[in-house]
Amino acid sequence: MKILMVCLGNICRSPVAEGVMKGKAEEHGLKITVDSAGTSGWHDGESPDKRSIANAAENGIDISRQHSRKVVLSDFEEFDIVYAMDESNYNNLLNRSPEKYHHKIKMILNEVHPGENMSVPDPYYGNDGFQLVFDLLNEACEKIAQDLK
Repeated sequence: MKILMVCLGNICRSPVAEGVMKGKAEEHGLKITVDSAGTSGWHDGESPDKRSIANAAENGIDISRQHSRKVVLSDFEEFDIVYAMDESNYNNLLNRSPEKYHHKIKMILNEVHPGENMSVPDPYYGNDGFQLVFDLLNEACEKIAQDLK
């Protein structure tokens, strides 16, 4: 099983989702591959936002060695599931991917709130949202891990 976590710049939400999901996989003894990417290439090669790194570390997750990258066409073939953090990125992924891969693209919070299409809020422009992002992703990744057992 290969899972790709996607947000806009791959510096706030999706790196945390990648780190949390890797932790859940280890905790539950799952043999999966997890990566993250952004729908934009604005931050290609950069480390995650320092606030995301700090918040993840406060919660026992190290994302400091990750580097951002943009989603590429081959990701849709390579990954079994592509989780979007919000509706804008979900629609962007659908628009970029061949139709035969649309079934792989999902809103991550639908794992815990089926059919609600809730978004993981982007904390980039405010400091308060980083713990909320972590909590939402922790809950979703736990559900994903449980379902993969």
